[in-house]
Amino acid sequence: MNADRTDSPTREAPRTPLRDHVAASIQRYLGDLNGNETDNLYEVALRELEIPLFVEVLNFCDGNQSRASAMLGIHRATLRKKLREYGLV
Repeated sequence: MNADRTDSPTREAPRTPLRDHVAASIQRYLGDLNGNETDNLYEVALRELEIPLFVEVLNFCDGNQSRASAMLGIHRATLRKKLREYGLV
């Protein structure tokens, strides 16, 4: 009998929703502003999210843009446009 096997199902710890990670990052960023104003937070936040999102999804899909765009739920042409915009191709 395999000593590593258990008869009880393995329980994973509940996963923290992505929005909680994003909220924590935004809170840190706002704190780092030290009272300074910003007027393009939406643009900065969108760019800072999209770049690693596209990179990681493309890596996960072995560079296949069709699979990556399907996983992201966007048209392949939109993904290609964003990749060019961010200098990722």
